[in-house]
Amino acid sequence: MKEYPGFTSPGNLLIWEACPNRIHSNSSAIFLYSLQHLDTLSSAMKLLFKLQSLKLLWTLKPPNRNFHGHPRLLFSDVYSQYESIRQGKQEIPKYFNFASDVLDKWSEIEKAGKRPSNPAFWWVSGEGEEVKWSFEQLGFLSRKVANVLTKECGLQKGDKLILILPRIPEWWLVKVACMRAGIVIIPGTSQLSAKDILYRLQASKATCIITTDKLAPAVDSVASQCQLLKTKLMVSKGSREGWLNFTELYQNQSADHSCIKTKIQDPMIIFFTSGTTGSPKMTQHSQGSLGFRPLLSERYWLDLTSSDMIWNTADTGWILTSIASFFDPWVFGSCIFIHNLPQTDSAVILNTLCRFPIDALVGAPTLFRMLVQDDLSKYKFMNLKYCMSGGEPLNPEVMEQWKSQTGLDIHEVYGQTEMGIICSVCKGMKIKPGSMGKAAPLYDVQIVDKNANILPPGQQGEIAIRSKPIRPLGFFSEYLDNPKKTAESERGDFYVTGDRGTMDEEGYFQFIGRADDIIISSGYRIGPFEVESALIEHPAVVETAVVSSPDPLRGEVVKAFVVLSPAFSSTDLKSLTRDLQDHVKKTTAPYKYPRKVEFVKELPKTVTGKIKRNELRNKEWGRI
Repeated sequence: MKEYPGFTSPGNLLIWEACPNRIHSNSSAIFLYSLQHLDTLSSAMKLLFKLQSLKLLWTLKPPNRNFHGHPRLLFSDVYSQYESIRQGKQEIPKYFNFASDVLDKWSEIEKAGKRPSNPAFWWVSGEGEEVKWSFEQLGFLSRKVANVLTKECGLQKGDKLILILPRIPEWWLVKVACMRAGIVIIPGTSQLSAKDILYRLQASKATCIITTDKLAPAVDSVASQCQLLKTKLMVSKGSREGWLNFTELYQNQSADHSCIKTKIQDPMIIFFTSGTTGSPKMTQHSQGSLGFRPLLSERYWLDLTSSDMIWNTADTGWILTSIASFFDPWVFGSCIFIHNLPQTDSAVILNTLCRFPIDALVGAPTLFRMLVQDDLSKYKFMNLKYCMSGGEPLNPEVMEQWKSQTGLDIHEVYGQTEMGIICSVCKGMKIKPGSMGKAAPLYDVQIVDKNANILPPGQQGEIAIRSKPIRPLGFFSEYLDNPKKTAESERGDFYVTGDRGTMDEEGYFQFIGRADDIIISSGYRIGPFEVESALIEHPAVVETAVVSSPDPLRGEVVKAFVVLSPAFSSTDLKSLTRDLQDHVKKTTAPYKYPRKVEFVKELPKTVTGKIKRNELRNKEWGRI
């Protein structure tokens, strides 16, 4: 047994070596009781939790056992407590905090023995280490972190904290702790460059950043330009000058912390989202738009119970992880499964599905395109019965291959950073290949023309969500510090997504393509301006235009059309291509680099000198 650094107080976190003869469980036997022993069961569960507190650990179970509990234990859950609001019999509350009103409520239900003995959180490193937390432990640990942020770092309600961590347990602890303290979280992918971090620090006016020792040097290289940055916390076993060690601070903190009272419209999270022009925008969400939204929605895209376990493979920097690996599953009391997954490897993913009782899998189309290349007959999934894909359209042939080899359907979901899930193919719905399903319950989704007129079924236009006279709860609050962009996102009574599509007679939507120049590759949204800005810094580049290009695995990739400087006209183009690609990887997040480069004498332009990216994109996709 190996102790997780810094977790040494009562209720601490322990990691166990993945050794079957060390991992045991006696708690699941409780669920063999019949229904008439429900009172006895409750008492046994209370006793079990007392024993667990004394033993200072969550009793681990073998990864090859099904941990589902008795259905009678599901009668009293957090989601059902909001039924009267969903029915319109009661008003939406003025105050709401996801940590106290959802997570702590599940902890109470858990302690009362009315939730199956499933972990709330289950993390594996892929190298033999595991972490499991109950809701009670999640509460205990996150309160300690909240004290680190408020007492040690001096953060207050409304302060902004940039969180750049890979898929490690601390990401979830910090996120819950920020909600307890009213601190606004700004998640970022671990692939961010120093330039990306500088922009985010300056634009957000964040006073604190938490990251790993791997990214700490990048932060230090730009920190002098960020006058508001007061505190740097590093999740590491080591130390670094100018940084506080998160683990050491956490170790000695008290778990006595009172969750701050927050209004439902108070800011909670800011996501940086790519645009077609200019730098990424700050998309601000509230306690209501992300935290309360799944309580108000019907069980549409994610129909889980407290007996289910979900695995979402998205990066921690994207909104999908906040939705599918945080808010929505925990509203239902489900277990969130996380694999560290430093590399996306099909064998690792498939073996994980065989070793662990994962009920639901969420991944980008790239994931499923990769998995169907393997011989799936070699794998027997333990529990998997619900697969979801989002981020970009999924090829119908991939859906067919997955279905023929696994017997499972892939349910498509469609959403954006600004409002989460917009459409989905729910459980029990007819699956139409190429369709991303019907509108989410909270949204009135329509296809509109350039004047915001609703178009009839079958006619192509822009996908839009009605935002007036009442703005739906799931909507983002604003593009922070950018009222012009916030206003431009609406047309008439609708928020326009920038995506083009159609709707059929049954209300199913089909994605046609972007109305702007955003590139969506492997689920990542990439703005051409960011890539062009990086390329233009290279001395060989006089002018450049970046567009999407079709790719069988990733759906689409970044392609750069480059006009060379005369001084580089005789350079070996293959070598120069690699040089340009490496330059972009170093200048901005590596996932943005152009996988395709074409050298041209000039770029097509309008009479006013604007680059005709649409023309280049159409050529790339064979539309002209």
